[in-house]
Amino acid sequence: MRKPKNGLAEIHLQIMWNRLIAVVEEQAQTLIRTAFSTTVREAGDLSAGVFDVDGRMLAQAITGTPGHVNSMANAVIHFLDAIPIATMKKGDHYITNDPWYTSGHLHDFTVVTPVFRKGRPVALVACTCHVVDVGGRGMGPDARQVYEEGLFVPIMPLARRGRMNQDLLRIVRANVREPLQVEGDLFSFAASNEDGARRLVQMMDEFKLSSLGPLGNAIIERSRAATLAEIRKLPRGTYRNVMRVDGYDRPLDLVCATTISASGIHVDFAGSSPASPYGINVVLNYCQAYTSFGVKCIVAPAVPNNAGSLAPITVSAPEGSILNVRRPWPVSARHVVGQMLPDVVLGCLYQAVPERVPAEGASACWNPQFRGGPLAVGAVDAEGSNLASPSFDIVTFNSGGAGGRPGKDGLSATAFPSGVRTMPVEATEQIAPVVFWRKEYRPDSGGAGEYRGGLGQTIEVGGENGAPFVVLATFDRVDHPARGRAGGQLGAPGRVELASGRTLRAKGEQMIPPGERLRLDLPGGGGLGDPRRREPARVAADVRDGVLSREAARALYGVALTDGGDVDIAESVRLRAAFSSEER
Repeated sequence: MRKPKNGLAEIHLQIMWNRLIAVVEEQAQTLIRTAFSTTVREAGDLSAGVFDVDGRMLAQAITGTPGHVNSMANAVIHFLDAIPIATMKKGDHYITNDPWYTSGHLHDFTVVTPVFRKGRPVALVACTCHVVDVGGRGMGPDARQVYEEGLFVPIMPLARRGRMNQDLLRIVRANVREPLQVEGDLFSFAASNEDGARRLVQMMDEFKLSSLGPLGNAIIERSRAATLAEIRKLPRGTYRNVMRVDGYDRPLDLVCATTISASGIHVDFAGSSPASPYGINVVLNYCQAYTSFGVKCIVAPAVPNNAGSLAPITVSAPEGSILNVRRPWPVSARHVVGQMLPDVVLGCLYQAVPERVPAEGASACWNPQFRGGPLAVGAVDAEGSNLASPSFDIVTFNSGGAGGRPGKDGLSATAFPSGVRTMPVEATEQIAPVVFWRKEYRPDSGGAGEYRGGLGQTIEVGGENGAPFVVLATFDRVDHPARGRAGGQLGAPGRVELASGRTLRAKGEQMIPPGERLRLDLPGGGGLGDPRRREPARVAADVRDGVLSREAARALYGVALTDGGDVDIAESVRLRAAFSSEER
């Protein structure tokens, strides 16, 4: 790298660093615009990154999920172990969906592509994306081994010197329910990486970089140093937290000890529940991905995410536990446990820096997979007429409420920690014979607090013309809702039922009968701070906005309203005084 003149080295470095981030963001946007699956195109369930020739992540796209990008940060090393970069050729693309090497279940494919400049490999670009189907039992927790969960592709070429691996594509098409979507996505992954590689070479030409070595070293070292500087501002010690979640057939305990020292932060999950016989298990790579994200959110949120800023954060979990499962245990619905981990580690960090940490939220997304057609539902009447809709297989992403934040209410219907967008109902109805009858905020679902928890939402969906369909349920926070902090109250628990009122299981494959609808009440976030410290005017505004009922305002916040919706000051003073008297 040619040294800039005129004392502008720092500015020059920052410009190149920003351009590198712009390169991978364009890579991600190419992926979104070319993807076939709505999970990528509409929800942004993806990651993109650029790596040096040693497999160190230098930059990630802003668009994407922590589970994908932080898992991908470790995945590229496995590709290089299997296929040394010296043997790669221009136009090659390599692929795997190995859960233990990448992001934890078979539905996520990672594609790695070498970048060549003047005939030499100078970098790697990679992306990780969710596809709608990989065969097997689907993205539900019912399988007992990973072999039942779908097609397993080891690290292999997706393309050689620009020619797609037709043998692999034939195998994929023969094993999935949506061959057009899945094959189209694989092409889009390669196209995205090619765009990222092209832009990276243009950047290197512009700045006359013969390699990314000096720039990469500067990025990694500065990011590591900046993260360590933030860690060293924290009170040292070991902080512990336990979170109980619903599990499948029994509750699970996620046990965490977070140790802050001058050399970094170590998070240990010793004592957590053992692996489940059902597909809610988490591989260590995914455990590390979401745990380190939770730490960075509180400790060093402004430091760019790369190999340097991740290095001071280490994670361990006992092999054979729910958070470090061995092959070939089932893992398809790993997000339902793995996405709880940021809130688990935040419970530790709250003890060190309470002024920074929000209350618990709904955490894991509610991502039902809907499946229809005669073979899926077996819907034939006594005369042999088919009652089912055409065959289809779709996934929808939905989110509950986030926890109340220091100084702010929690975000409603927002995916924390995954960051994926909620998919528009129109996009889903366009590609599958389902109808969304309701999708609206769920009043009174945010936990009461000085800073209220975010609201969940209510979703009601049925088959087109009343046709039956199957739901693969992967829901949590039904029996164990989000907890508040500092006197804040629980968020509302989730509910899974038919519109007629019959309760369904929160996990597992289930039939929605003809003429029925599935109703989901997504959980709310926990409250932060004593509800009686919330300004009465804000309580009244919540009632006017329809997010809080008058009854809840009175019972939870001690705020009474007039018929016109204004605060009844005298009655509110009496109510809050009565609350204080009862406590004494």
